[in-house]
Amino acid sequence: MIEIKDNNIEGIIADERLVMIDFWAGWCGPCKQMAPSIELASEELADRLVVAKANVDENPELSAKYNIRSIPTLLFFKRGQVVDRQVGAVSKRKLWEKIEEVDGES
Repeated sequence: MIEIKDNNIEGIIADERLVMIDFWAGWCGPCKQMAPSIELASEELADRLVVAKANVDENPELSAKYNIRSIPTLLFFKRGQVVDRQVGAVSKRKLWEKIEEVDGES
């Protein structure tokens, strides 16, 4: 899994695969709840999905740029553009469904 900093996001979101960025914080209970599913997605879907994490406390400019108001928030990028977002904790099944939905869109 890739750790995002304010200065390295452009190279990451330019990847040809679907990119999912998890905006989180260490004090966030729902973020901790989702962490195992996000790690599993990073491992199991690595051939078609780039998974990155951005700590909102360490990256306030990045959080402001993408209008992150609540965590956890997952942003989905295709060809450098935000194409979808998931706000709030979801089950592993719902996460996989969201990835399938976004990855299937052109």
